Amino acid sequence: MQSSPHEVTKLLNEWGNGNPAALEQLMRLVYAELHKLARHKMQNEREGHTLQHTALVHEAYLKLVQMDISWNDRAHFFAMAARAMRHILVDHARTKNRDKRGGEFEKVSLDEAEAPSGGSPVDILDLDRALQRLAELDSRQSEIIELHYFGGMTHEEIAAVTGVSATTVDRELRLAKAWIKHELRGHKLQA
Repeated sequence: MQSSPHEVTKLLNEWGNGNPAALEQLMRLVYAELHKLARHKMQNEREGHTLQHTALVHEAYLKLVQMDISWNDRAHFFAMAARAMRHILVDHARTKNRDKRGGEFEKVSLDEAEAPSGGSPVDILDLDRALQRLAELDSRQSEIIELHYFGGMTHEEIAAVTGVSATTVDRELRLAKAWIKHELRGHKLQA
């Protein structure tokens, strides 16, 4: 069951105004959606990943409640949740790689239906670096692909967060995916 955008926005505002009970109600309302988002992200991880989707939800929750920002609405909340999950997965991959001294990298696919290089998974750290480079060139495209990939958001939800049309989201997403695929292929050739 998807939470009502108006109800989530109301609870975000109440929480922002200092009502701790609103946070409890908000989490009960959005927990299943956060779990679904985390499960979606963890499907793209390698087998035997040490971070489980429930742990990802709980870590993202901790990051969200510690943020000192004014929440706009439901879409903004889930965009920030997607960003938090991205950072958690990237930090986890960095820690694992450091612990293994350059051992096996965490692998993810850029898109469930289509991996960047004909089906083979990419390193999440390479993906993160490519997103950072894209953000330097086009911050909106970087945000759109982050919301789509890490947030699992639809074109309409991304449009609501970014303030552009769903058609623009579709176009920018296609361009961003192509750019990232090109970047990732170039990185593999250099490695």
